[in-house]
Amino acid sequence: MSVQEFWQEYRDELGEDAPPEDAYQAWSFGDTPEMADELGALVVQGVKTGTASLAWEYAHDDEPLPRAGEHSIILDGKGDPLCIIKTVRVYIECFNDVDTEQAFAEGEGDRSLDFWRKAHWDYFSRRCEILGRTPSETMPVVCERFRVVKVCQSSA
Repeated sequence: MSVQEFWQEYRDELGEDAPPEDAYQAWSFGDTPEMADELGALVVQGVKTGTASLAWEYAHDDEPLPRAGEHSIILDGKGDPLCIIKTVRVYIECFNDVDTEQAFAEGEGDRSLDFWRKAHWDYFSRRCEILGRTPSETMPVVCERFRVVKVCQSSA
């Protein structure tokens, strides 16, 4: 099923309460197809209900920060839709201020803050290199919480 077909199916289910035709973004987690598959599966399973990204990336790409109420279609490593999520909370913290609750919500590894810090330091360091920035304990991190509103049947 294509991204557009999946979005239209969701809109059809909601009827008059449906969001506008173009009221979504489609993207995958991480920076490799393997990471997209692994993290996307955690979302579909209900384990991953949060994510974090560098605020610097939004500024660099001239993109708006995510907002509560927005929909996203999560893609696997091949670009196929896995599910639709709805953002319920967005806040910005310094890297070293991200807490155990956010680490747990992200559902990765053993869900501990120690695991989150190591994995995200590695990931954010790769992203900083691309952006020409230096990673730091105080780099701004956009923390999101979301809920799954629809799972693509072909991925279930």
